Amino acid sequence: MNQSNHQSLTNLILQATSAAGEGVALQDLLALPGLSGERRKVQRLIQTLVKEGQLRKKGITRGTRYWLAASVPPPTGTILLAEDYPPLSPAAELLRAEIRRPVSQRTPVPYHREFLDAYCPNQTFYLPEQTRAHLRNLGQPKIVERTAGTYARQILERLLIDLSFNSSRLEGNTYSILDTERLVLAGQQSQGKDIKETQMILNHKGAIEYLVEEAEHIAFNLHTIRNIHALLSENLMGDPADSGRVRIGPVGIKGTVYRPLEVPSQIEECLRQLLHTAQAIEDPFEQSFFALVHLPYLQPFIDVNKRTSRLAANIPFIRENLCPISFSGVPGDAYTDGTLVVYEFNKVELLRDIFIWAYERSCKEYQVVQQTLGEPDPFRLRYREQTRQIVQTIVRGGLNPSKALELMEQTAKNSIPAEDRMRFYSVVETELNGLHEGNIVRYRLKEEEWVHWRTIWDTASQPEGETP
Repeated sequence: MNQSNHQSLTNLILQATSAAGEGVALQDLLALPGLSGERRKVQRLIQTLVKEGQLRKKGITRGTRYWLAASVPPPTGTILLAEDYPPLSPAAELLRAEIRRPVSQRTPVPYHREFLDAYCPNQTFYLPEQTRAHLRNLGQPKIVERTAGTYARQILERLLIDLSFNSSRLEGNTYSILDTERLVLAGQQSQGKDIKETQMILNHKGAIEYLVEEAEHIAFNLHTIRNIHALLSENLMGDPADSGRVRIGPVGIKGTVYRPLEVPSQIEECLRQLLHTAQAIEDPFEQSFFALVHLPYLQPFIDVNKRTSRLAANIPFIRENLCPISFSGVPGDAYTDGTLVVYEFNKVELLRDIFIWAYERSCKEYQVVQQTLGEPDPFRLRYREQTRQIVQTIVRGGLNPSKALELMEQTAKNSIPAEDRMRFYSVVETELNGLHEGNIVRYRLKEEEWVHWRTIWDTASQPEGETP
């Protein structure tokens, strides 16, 4: 390609991407006059422009779209749409401008362990005291029962949809919120979507369920973090053994001059130190933000590090019955900028502003959700675990009503006080009769298990002489 043709094609690409408010796909670019018939050249140019930081990329395979980076002067005559961006402090604004410089103008940097070493739990604070108090005031729901995970269970369906959608969206996933709801609650895959996008959503669902179901046991330790990663990365890794395994090789990150650690022993050592530090932090908001800062920075896994950090950031909120953070409405560019600033400058101000804004927004949304739920039944909360286990056993075992009653009586005899047994039977029966494909997630049941059991249950429940 001669220099003149190269520059001409580059200008056409920059012009088209700068004028596209919602980004532009490769096939749309190839349909433009001057670019049609130049597929390979255009693809190579786009890759170069992304690598140099002149274009920003989102999406997977056919859903990939391109935007002009804010730091690149648009071609003459172009009108740029204002970017939807959370309000920033002056310090964060300066960092944003700095990270928007082209990659070629930024100095390569390695992992700085001193950034982690310098943090002393309960003495060092990324979030000021006034901010922590403000967030606690917003995030404290009105619930009576204080067992770990109570609030998250109350809003579980909404949390599964919101967090799965938004965390996946920040990775470029093109599922809509309605697509996500159908997939999460009913198992309906969206037509025309890449299989990786579907898998990503389902992995989020599984990881969130794990955090809520194990709320009394989750912590910032290797077991919890590796399990979160394993669930999020299921069927998405080149080597399946990398799911839940601490990284044993180098990793590169597009769009940044940051180079993570490469020595496996150092990676695991730093991860253990990171988790030990996080677990020692007493304030749940500081603990959440610390995880959001340091897990991606270390890059302890070969991939899926940011997703792991976003779910790990919810550990203290789920455990302490605080409003979760779903990252609703967080612009992808803003989140990326905040993370890159941590990578390259070890500064938290930009990501901190985004975290605070995102948590405030989550609190407002879940306040509305809670208002529609009513007060939880203390009896159901007291016997929640027994109810969950017996419903799972009945459905997975394909038990009919008489066999189910035998199981209930046996279970109650061993673990339910005599005065509570009749009501316990009633609660279990109500839960069984109310099961449908949209709520079986509460019991970690598969749709085929529910369908098989429902056929047996309904058939046995028919009056003699009738057929279902």
